[in-house]
Amino acid sequence: MMESNETPVPTLPPQEQMRQKRLAKLGGLGSSPSTDSKSQESPKSGPSSSTSTSDAPLNGTPTNQENARLTPLPSRPSSTSPQNQTPSIESFSQLGIKNKTEPEKNANAGTVDPPSKKIHVAREESLEDWTNRMLSDIFRITLDETKTVDHRGFKFTYLPELKAELEESGDSVKLTVTTIESALLEAVRHLPSTKPILDYLLPCWKRVVKATKPPRPLPAEKEAVVNEAKRLCMSNCIFALTMPEYFSREPNPAHDTLVPYLLRHHDNEDGICMDFFVAATSRIPEDETVATIFTDAMVAMSTKLATMTMNDDYKPYVNCLVTFSKFPSLVNAVAQHPRFLATPPPDMPKDKFALSSETNTILGPFFRISPLQAEVTQVFFANARSIASSHVESSQSALQMTLNAHQSDLTGIINAFVRASAASRNATLDWFALALNTNHKRRALQVKSTDVASDGFMVNLTAILDQLCQPFMDSTFSKVDKIDIDYLRRSPRVDMSDETKLNADQATSDAFYKTHVAGSSNFISEVFFLTLAAHHYGLGATQSKLKDLDKDIKYVEGLIKKLEGEIPKLQNDPLRLPRARQHYNNAVNTVEKYIALKHTIEAVVLNEPMQQLCLQFMRYVAVWLLRVATGVDYRPGGSNKIVLPLPAAQPVAFNCLPEYAIQDVIENFKFIFQFKPSILVSAIGDEIVTFCITFLRSSEYIKNPYLKSALVTLLFSGTWPVYHLSKGILGDTLSSSSFANEHLLHALMKFYIECEHSGVSSAFYDRFNIRYEIFQVIKCIWDNSVYQDQLSRESKTNREFFVQFVNLLLNDATYLLDEALTKLVKIHDYQIQLSQRDRLSPADRDKVMTDLHSAEQQCQSWMQLVNDTMSMMKLFTATLRDAFTMPEIVPRLAGMLNYNLESLVGDKRGNLKVEDAKKYYFEPKALLSDFVDIYINLKPKSSFIEAVAADGRSYKPKNFQKTEALLKEKFFKSKEVVDEWNSMCSLVAEAKARQDQAELDLGEIPEEFEDPILGELMKDPVMLPTSRIVVDRSTIVQQLLSDPTDPFNRQPLKIDDVIPVDDLRERIMEWKAERVAAAAKAKASGDDAMDTSGG
Repeated sequence: MMESNETPVPTLPPQEQMRQKRLAKLGGLGSSPSTDSKSQESPKSGPSSSTSTSDAPLNGTPTNQENARLTPLPSRPSSTSPQNQTPSIESFSQLGIKNKTEPEKNANAGTVDPPSKKIHVAREESLEDWTNRMLSDIFRITLDETKTVDHRGFKFTYLPELKAELEESGDSVKLTVTTIESALLEAVRHLPSTKPILDYLLPCWKRVVKATKPPRPLPAEKEAVVNEAKRLCMSNCIFALTMPEYFSREPNPAHDTLVPYLLRHHDNEDGICMDFFVAATSRIPEDETVATIFTDAMVAMSTKLATMTMNDDYKPYVNCLVTFSKFPSLVNAVAQHPRFLATPPPDMPKDKFALSSETNTILGPFFRISPLQAEVTQVFFANARSIASSHVESSQSALQMTLNAHQSDLTGIINAFVRASAASRNATLDWFALALNTNHKRRALQVKSTDVASDGFMVNLTAILDQLCQPFMDSTFSKVDKIDIDYLRRSPRVDMSDETKLNADQATSDAFYKTHVAGSSNFISEVFFLTLAAHHYGLGATQSKLKDLDKDIKYVEGLIKKLEGEIPKLQNDPLRLPRARQHYNNAVNTVEKYIALKHTIEAVVLNEPMQQLCLQFMRYVAVWLLRVATGVDYRPGGSNKIVLPLPAAQPVAFNCLPEYAIQDVIENFKFIFQFKPSILVSAIGDEIVTFCITFLRSSEYIKNPYLKSALVTLLFSGTWPVYHLSKGILGDTLSSSSFANEHLLHALMKFYIECEHSGVSSAFYDRFNIRYEIFQVIKCIWDNSVYQDQLSRESKTNREFFVQFVNLLLNDATYLLDEALTKLVKIHDYQIQLSQRDRLSPADRDKVMTDLHSAEQQCQSWMQLVNDTMSMMKLFTATLRDAFTMPEIVPRLAGMLNYNLESLVGDKRGNLKVEDAKKYYFEPKALLSDFVDIYINLKPKSSFIEAVAADGRSYKPKNFQKTEALLKEKFFKSKEVVDEWNSMCSLVAEAKARQDQAELDLGEIPEEFEDPILGELMKDPVMLPTSRIVVDRSTIVQQLLSDPTDPFNRQPLKIDDVIPVDDLRERIMEWKAERVAAAAKAKASGDDAMDTSGG
């Protein structure tokens, strides 16, 4: 040993001088307090023997202790001086390392007598030897050139330079924690330059981690050695990634990254394990470069994932982000990265930036992975036209399982981002908003798929937002009051400025939202409005494609069939044949893609767990909308009831909501009713019935007529038979709910009237579909006498409203019967023409076939509506005889019945005979029976008998006689029915005789007493206020039922506006009385004369 008065060798080797300069530049190393608290090290030089227990920031100035620790031991004599001593005995004792003279001392002190029996005792391994062996095994390095492999056969790296330094300094040639730094530097130099440093260090890390977890606890001094080795290994891993210069290497992006190691399984020797994450992230507060290592790796992986599909090996990328999400510090670092959100240039419209959220953000590519990617659909459903249904189902199930697993991972990831910190939560919500706000075009009528985010991305986004809503969507709606309508006036993330509002124009909406409301919005409100928008632009847009795909598939299949017929005819045409075959192949490829996409969309959107969450969310939306519109603290099953009709003063906040708030609810429920009714059986409450009835009864709260009609469609969908429910999901609720009992029938009748003038171009045809659905709902509930009684009261207490309803019912019946029977006559003629094959050329035959097909389609539609309209009239006339025989109604009803009875049993009835009449839903016996039932239902009312007899256009006694014969001979009706019919015919005949005689008695009617529209004697003349024309009250009442304008100048007119002409009425009555009296007198005189002559 060196004497105390000797000085240390002042000169370090050149290599070591260079290394110290690097260290001075790079900064000191720190240790983790959690793992290294027991590890203390003494400096090799310097005035202090205190140890460093934590690494300094990498860009900081290294401490004296750190510089001393990293300096190799110089060679020295046998004695030491206080200023230049090797680590003290006390310092090494703290590390469990003994001075080289200590073993002899301890050996002498610890001598014990040998045991009385010979027992072979293994020599206890000294701490120094154990440390050397352990470090050698961990880092696979050695100072013994003869020892080339460990006991398992793994190759050691021999370190001659370190050995030389130790020999020169006189230290034991063994590895210690104070020399491991130099050992690692030398070991790395032995690596090929083509091999990344982490290829060596990560396996070392795995081994050192394993060493820290022995089967039995280590003594404190050994544990300190292992922990220090672990700390140093982690430090060098970080240096390898951030400062390759430290290892005398040039920066190399292919080497200086964690990406390949993160993508490997954590059990792999060179994979990143959880211990690595724990140790690395613990340094983030002190060393910002650690976070950068991970975020840069995640950006690189996200960029790569953006080019992949579900067919590729995407799972390691997702697993890596899942692992990241377990560490809040990493989550915060990722959320703060510039690539977390994509920022559009100032001059770029937001819709031109639609794809960026999917491909140019960190999270986007993870949400992009989906079965809906085109490459995936073509793999799972190859040869889609010929694929077996069983294969389709199994493939769809496999896709659903894969998608469920992926969405589960995404849910965990997003939950971690939301919970990590307020900053990461806000960044995540901003990312969702960016994706939604830039993809409004997804709901446009015509949109290119390349201009917007993909279906897979948007469906995943919707599903994850649904998951975020789940915690507050309980079955009792206890947290629905947390959804704050004022969120939309607090600089909301959701942009709905370009959306059509429920009942406000753009100026009103802009003014309303321009008024800022103070305060902050809660997380529930944030997520609620984002999810509502996501359903509109995301899942809703994808679900709507199913209907379009069906149309496209049908169209292309038609082309294929046509080409298959033409190609055989072109076998001798070398010019057209190749082109036809090319068109055929293109059509087949196109329809294959369409069918594959349809199967895939069905697999995704019919995924039951996802639809259950959608249903739960939409129930919340429906309840929330009712609360906003009514101002009532409404909860399904609660005590607070909604009062209808709603107040005339509509809440501005409700009016300014986007239309999709209601549209999403309706479309989602309709979709589930059609495709997944099973999830509704036990999941739906009375909120959807209340929702539909409220906005049908107070339909003025919604501006869009299509949204209103969709409410009827939703109720109708709920009456479709499902499983054991013969009345559908909603049928029992519609029949038993007190709210429905009170308001449903009036709401349906109100909209039956309202849809007559909806203001849209297709309203004429749409109204028949709407009314058909209204009839189906009424038929579903009609067996409940409450509704029958309510309709009877309605006809008495709200007469004008009811007359409007019945008048429109008659209008529909008249029009539909005329259209349907006319089409049947055409079909009859076309079928006769086609039966005469020899008289038609091929071209004429094709034309007739085309015309026949068109007539058949129209007839089928009209006849279905006829059957339901007549069925509804039969129900109503059986219950409401008084209502259907009111003066305003009964003449038109009788005329309609007589006219169509002529068509069914008159001389031209043979023109209705067609082949396969049931194909067109035409059943003459059933239809005629409905007419007979209506006649008999109204027979007790004398006004009806008079009206039937007074129908001068269509009443023909022979038609009634033919009907009687059919009832007996063809229909085999009971004697009671035939007798009722004959009795009615007799009453009509008597009334007709009386009317004819009265007409003869009156003679010619003065022009001033004649109605200018119908040419009949007026009974109650009134003057129209704007045209000043005098008409009979009954005439203008019927006119206004169909058209609320003055027939002479088209000015708006109400029946209350007409002016009675009392003096004219009195003169008409006087004239009529005079004519009747004169006729009676003349008749009496004639009778007397006849008697006299007879006498």
